[in-house]
Amino acid sequence: MVRVSVLNDCLKSISNAERRGKRQVLVRPSSKVIIKFLSVMQKHGYIGEFEIVDDHRAGKIVVQLNGRLNKCGVISPRFPVKIPDIEQWVADLLPSRQFGFIVMTTSAGIMDHAEARRRHIGGKILGYFY
Repeated sequence: MVRVSVLNDCLKSISNAERRGKRQVLVRPSSKVIIKFLSVMQKHGYIGEFEIVDDHRAGKIVVQLNGRLNKCGVISPRFPVKIPDIEQWVADLLPSRQFGFIVMTTSAGIMDHAEARRRHIGGKILGYFY
């Protein structure tokens, strides 16, 4: 079988392990987009540390879970989002305005929707977590 979305596989395995109450999860293969997405999640405290294991193939990531993640997912296709439309996507995807983040890829890198709004940058939507 061919993998359609590496990021989707990664977030699905993290979400499933979190539901099962695991303390850590092994994600493979690794990619730059996955590492940036996980660093945004880590910055907001939804996951613990993650370690990149370099086998001489696609690589693996060991993610430490802390039990704060309720759901995470990928939005496919990667819709373009203008700055005024960010609020509508937040209302559609997240359960509340108080918590949860939408991850976007912008010309200034991969960041959450709050930082994109602060920097006044639009981009394409990658996924969400809360």
